[in-house]
Amino acid sequence: MSKRIGFVGVGRMGANMARRLHDLKYPVTVVYDINQKVAEEVAKEIGAEATTKLARVTELSDVIFTVVSDDAAMYKIFAKNGDSLLIGAKGKIFINTATISPKTHIEVGKLCEEVGAEAIEACMASSIPQARSGTLYFMLGGKKQVVDEVEPILKDMSSSMRYCGELGSAAKVKALVNMVMNINTAALAEGLGLAKALNLDLNMIREVFSQTGANSRVLQTDGEDMQNREHSCFFSAEHALKDSGIALNLAKETGLNLPLAQATYNQYQRLVKKGFGQYDKSAISELTFPDRHGLDKD
Repeated sequence: MSKRIGFVGVGRMGANMARRLHDLKYPVTVVYDINQKVAEEVAKEIGAEATTKLARVTELSDVIFTVVSDDAAMYKIFAKNGDSLLIGAKGKIFINTATISPKTHIEVGKLCEEVGAEAIEACMASSIPQARSGTLYFMLGGKKQVVDEVEPILKDMSSSMRYCGELGSAAKVKALVNMVMNINTAALAEGLGLAKALNLDLNMIREVFSQTGANSRVLQTDGEDMQNREHSCFFSAEHALKDSGIALNLAKETGLNLPLAQATYNQYQRLVKKGFGQYDKSAISELTFPDRHGLDKD
């Protein structure tokens, strides 16, 4: 018998993950979101129950995916008191996908163990289209036997996955992934912005970049969008800021100085302050093009 699956957080990513599993005939039984209207819409689409109670998600599920925004949200859904996923959680498995601090993943894992439940990390690379098509890349952390138990589900949601080690390991790897991605994004924005200021043809520049050491995955995903000011959100500037901060905190804990990561964090902080937080991370180019905010002195 297939394990019953619940979702906490059915925004852009969570909803498409739930749709994918529903398409594959997994019993997605219940969904929860702080935006009740969103939960109800997704639930109606996939034939699940929309609940306003976290404990109800645990009750109706054997495996629960959590797709939340930050550390505070994670602690809230796994609260020791009041409505919580921990109520009646004995024997349940939580698959926590959020990009949050390793410390939080470890502490949530301990909370789950205290009530007889298990928690693993399934940190995600890729974005909304990959969630829908089942081609995500998972970085996994936690007890290997628990990871193995839910591996068939994760395989149906991904094109590839990598086990990183004990709980907290995947979050560290994901912090590095997003740190480097954000640095690359900021660097590309500066390169294209300077090309624009030099009156160079941006189509030509992107083609040259693609054939040289300036090539990157970010050039493929964001280069044209930066040029055309197309910043429909797949990975928000706010999340880029948060994730750069996670990496910088890890660097601080080790005593390491990372000036490029710090400069990138500062740029995304400026971008969010200018009101672009809900735009895609590619909107960092708004700070580097001379005909946008590239000449601002703030």
